[in-house]
Amino acid sequence: MDVSARRILWVDDEIEMLKPHIIFLEQKGFEIATATGGSEALDMLRGEHYDLVLLDEMMVGIDGLETLGCIKELDPSIPVVMVTKSEEEELMDDALGRRIDDFLIKPVKPSQVFLAIKRLLDGRRIQQDQLAQTYASEFNELRSRIMDPMTWEDWIQVYARLVNWDLELDRFRDPGLRQTHSDLEQSANAEFARYVTDVYLDWTSGAPDRPILSVDIFERFVAPHLKAKRKTYFVVLDCMRLDHWMSLVPSLEPYFNIENSYYYSILPTATPYSRNSLFSGRWPIEFSEQFPELWVTHSRDQFSKNRFERQMMDRQLNDLGIYLSRDHKYIKIYEKNEADNIRRQMSTFHDLPFVSLVYNFVDILSHSRSESEILQEIAPDEPAFRSLVRSWFNHSALYDIMREMARQGATGAVLGKRAALIRGNRDTSTNLRYKFGSNLGCDEKETFLIRDPAAYKLPSDGPSKQYAIAKEDYYFVYPTEFHKYERQYRGSFQHGGISLEEMILPCATMVPKR
Repeated sequence: MDVSARRILWVDDEIEMLKPHIIFLEQKGFEIATATGGSEALDMLRGEHYDLVLLDEMMVGIDGLETLGCIKELDPSIPVVMVTKSEEEELMDDALGRRIDDFLIKPVKPSQVFLAIKRLLDGRRIQQDQLAQTYASEFNELRSRIMDPMTWEDWIQVYARLVNWDLELDRFRDPGLRQTHSDLEQSANAEFARYVTDVYLDWTSGAPDRPILSVDIFERFVAPHLKAKRKTYFVVLDCMRLDHWMSLVPSLEPYFNIENSYYYSILPTATPYSRNSLFSGRWPIEFSEQFPELWVTHSRDQFSKNRFERQMMDRQLNDLGIYLSRDHKYIKIYEKNEADNIRRQMSTFHDLPFVSLVYNFVDILSHSRSESEILQEIAPDEPAFRSLVRSWFNHSALYDIMREMARQGATGAVLGKRAALIRGNRDTSTNLRYKFGSNLGCDEKETFLIRDPAAYKLPSDGPSKQYAIAKEDYYFVYPTEFHKYERQYRGSFQHGGISLEEMILPCATMVPKR
């Protein structure tokens, strides 16, 4: 980018002594204007535009700090570099509080001033240019790797790299790079769906090299702490994907040492199956047969599908031989006032050995977006939805609550973009990303059709029961009024199917910093 039009205002009551520095910057293509005091500088800023201000800290009359405050009131976006002899922390804190952009400590060389200006005015452009070059190399490597045979560990590594690029690209609004990355993610999901349909039966059959699954989470990550008599919080953020979680980590790092792990959701990746297995430690077929009174799948009421999690967890604690010194606390939060109440009650949990908390806000937000034009406008795509989740979290009661927590679990959703045709009878389930019923008709390029549910550890009510699970970003629509419902659900967040976003999930161990 040509810097010839860049205008710098240098404010110093001994400006004549800086003539060599000014000549150096002018030779670099900058236009330098000068002022010998704060009042003069403010008058100049009111009348003309400048791209950056160099501001001496010690001046006669209005000093640098006071001038800085006035500059930021006039134009909060203009970068200001303070030039000072002092290295006192108090001064720096005061300047940072008034939104200084950089410091230079006297005596300064012309090259130091130039680098500070370049970093502030051109840093973002340079970073974006470098990002494009780095991504081109990474894209070729990832595309090649996706097409090669991979293990479940490989898929975790690939997906983590894709998510890291999601977050990196969020920093720069480059539609071309974003579309290229979206295409790469779609290719990855197509290959991942093929991989899962090939190996999932081995996982449900007890293959020794299978990944950690939903049924393993409690025993693997929570039970060891309880057996060691450590106070433990177990938090499940329903419908939160890896990219959402990674965007929240910077907000929590000041308070916790965070160790991120990964697990695979069982199929279907939806509440009656994956989340209930997390709390029960059992496969769906095992739980439905052993405790039929607690098994709920047909209800259209989302609150009823997980109403027995407390009972499921009690049974799992008993199965694992964990006997707590006091009864544990189970909390489920759907609404803001419930979260506010828990925030106020946190001190009362101090002596409890185990507290589990289920937070449903992200799940509710995902489903509400499908019905709200305002939410669709605010979060039209996945980067915007990540930003919305991050903004909500940083201002939520959960942020305060989680400063006391040491455990974390999660489940995810995918943005449905393509409709898949399915046929079934009137008893077929209503879910958009998975169906169960008798004699289902579907295209197996778009769907994982399970004809023998018991082999996949899923409940079977009869010899003709089948499960259809949508792959990639497909969602199911019946032939009747196909185009109407295709339009209605396109671009909605749904869960229950096979995708990287729904199946590879974070499970973070969080230990409070002392």
